[in-house]
Amino acid sequence: MHKILVTSRKGLFLFDQDSDTSQYAIAKTAFLGDPVTLALHDPRDGTLYAALKHGHFGCKLHKSIDHGDTWSEIATPAYPTFPEGREPDRCPMRQIEIPWKLDLIWALATGGDDQPGRLWCGTIPGGLFKSDDHGETWQIVESLWNHPARQKWFGGGYDFPGIHSICVDPRNSKVITLGISCGGVWRSEDDGETWQQIGHGQRSAYMPPEQAHDPETQDPHLLAICRDQPDHFWIQHHNGVFKSSDGAKNFTEIEEAGPSVFGFAVAVHPKNPDTAWLAPAIKDELRYPVDGKFVITRTRDGGKTFDTLETGLPQDHSYDLVYRHGLAVDSTGLQLVAGSTTGNLWQSPDQGDTWHTLSNTLPPIYSVAFIESA
Repeated sequence: MHKILVTSRKGLFLFDQDSDTSQYAIAKTAFLGDPVTLALHDPRDGTLYAALKHGHFGCKLHKSIDHGDTWSEIATPAYPTFPEGREPDRCPMRQIEIPWKLDLIWALATGGDDQPGRLWCGTIPGGLFKSDDHGETWQIVESLWNHPARQKWFGGGYDFPGIHSICVDPRNSKVITLGISCGGVWRSEDDGETWQQIGHGQRSAYMPPEQAHDPETQDPHLLAICRDQPDHFWIQHHNGVFKSSDGAKNFTEIEEAGPSVFGFAVAVHPKNPDTAWLAPAIKDELRYPVDGKFVITRTRDGGKTFDTLETGLPQDHSYDLVYRHGLAVDSTGLQLVAGSTTGNLWQSPDQGDTWHTLSNTLPPIYSVAFIESA
């Protein structure tokens, strides 16, 4: 049966699925009252990880080895000491200083089965960290942090650039692909020793026309990989929807996708790369569902056509927004879960054709994920 892991502005919630009715209900809570920005389930050993942001007290990481019954604090990724005499890094768009200090844990991912203990962590302001001891210690990936192209990265919705998507190739765990706002798509084929800028074909309307296709200044809101066909990627970008079939080297733009091509989240079917789901919204500073109707859109033909899925979702005065990590599909490609900034949580058993409300009283939701068992 399935469990659903939900993080929010005021805690972590673990929903269990009843084996008889298949309905979900809250079974456990943790960190109530604290902002839990992200959580990760490690299918290799069942460990749960939770990232918290405590305001003035900074970011913290915790893990549970007993299915969320108890939690222990582990090390938090730390930036290196700022080099003496070096000029501060500055955001090229705002000209504000980019600190060498952890502001937000924005991505967590496991390594491959051949890398026991390996975790990856993406942060604001644009740091990538790795651990080989289940998060007890972390090392910044200096090859990316010191890359000269990082000086062109800038903040999108946040003041500073950040790594929000980490995709590890299931065929070769040394191949890692990153999505960065605003820094585009990057790939390493040697376990992070070296990096290449890829992701050509994206378009940024916020840049001058002659720089619109510069891969280093793109804002992919989320980069998602197809598990069983990992040369296929989808991007929900600030400027639309893009897909790739060559390992994220090149993308093509999908110009029509239901009520809007703007949004933050995208989920890809684990087996069929032509099937993907999006959570559309009105662009830029407004950021709420088109016409106040909350929908999920789905394509089954690689973006040629889209279904607008609304059964069970609010269609009148809905102002729900789905964050980057607020939409997930299970390993079968049948079940979906979506959580919103209004604290609504929905689950679909049939690829989005129908939706069931699991809660409409949660705090604003940051992320959702399935935990699966036989």
